[in-house]
Amino acid sequence: MYLIDAFAENVFTGNPAAVCDCGEWLPDELMQNIAAENNLPETAFVVKEKDYYRIRWFTPKYEIDLCGHATLASAYMIHNFLDKDKKTIVFYSQSGKLTVHCENDQYTLDFPARPPKEIPPLHELENALGAAVDEFYLSRDIVAVVKDEDTIKNLNPDFHQLKSIELGDGVIVTSQGKNYDFVSRCFYPKSGVNEDPVTGSAHCNLIPYWAERLNKNEMTARQLSARGGTLYCRLAGDRVKISGKAVLYSISEVFI
Repeated sequence: MYLIDAFAENVFTGNPAAVCDCGEWLPDELMQNIAAENNLPETAFVVKEKDYYRIRWFTPKYEIDLCGHATLASAYMIHNFLDKDKKTIVFYSQSGKLTVHCENDQYTLDFPARPPKEIPPLHELENALGAAVDEFYLSRDIVAVVKDEDTIKNLNPDFHQLKSIELGDGVIVTSQGKNYDFVSRCFYPKSGVNEDPVTGSAHCNLIPYWAERLNKNEMTARQLSARGGTLYCRLAGDRVKISGKAVLYSISEVFI
């Protein structure tokens, strides 16, 4: 099992993911127990099949259908330890075919775009966030657009209230940035992760939204968590390209 900080240039930044190199699939209950034991935002399980890999992602509470940072971490593991000559790594997942291109220590995810759809105001969400929300959207997660970056930096959500909101797996709060095209913070208390440090899958929603809003297809984004992370983003039709780096923290054996 490899512990890798994704969307990071130094350890203790970006988003930590555990990646389990499995020769064959483990029982679902066992994979969930491993993820709960790790207690990281995501644990990825990878199995090689022919010239591609199958990938699954587990939070401490349940399996999810798409995860950016743990896919980047998995590509880092494969590129550096399993298949060093492979520049483009193909994964198959619940969300279909995903590719990661490796070039000069930069990893570029090719993921599906998931434009969020506007929904009526959720006053319980504003109460939970302790901030006014200008626009409300929904994809897998709720997307809350607020007035500025300072509002996002100063958020101190009530996670018990956030957890009780029925819509969405999590909440993505975003605004236009000062030094970046857009910024965000992401909260997933239902999955056992109050705040996710850097969320690749959230940018499947954010990239199409901000591309239209800013009238540009190439953007730089920053997730304003305590660990922080920078994502280089591009809208490519019905796909998004999300680039970043990764750093190895540890390699371990799991005894089960």
